[in-house]
Amino acid sequence: MTDNINHPKHYTFGEIEVIDAIEDWRLPYHLGNVVKYVARAEHKENKIQDLKKARWYLDRYIAKIETEANHGQD
Repeated sequence: MTDNINHPKHYTFGEIEVIDAIEDWRLPYHLGNVVKYVARAEHKENKIQDLKKARWYLDRYIAKIETEANHGQD
């Protein structure tokens, strides 16, 4: 029986689940989502949508880092 809540098909390809890598690497929220969307894109129906989501999270994280850096220069 497939567990579509905890282990859907697009989560369980390869040797490890993406969540395990994200936690092991201690990625911040935004970067964890980038990794998640990129890693799963090939295994989902709408690949482009997931890659755009990854880009959105990455752009948002970059903006956050830039804002924090600029506030440090005040």
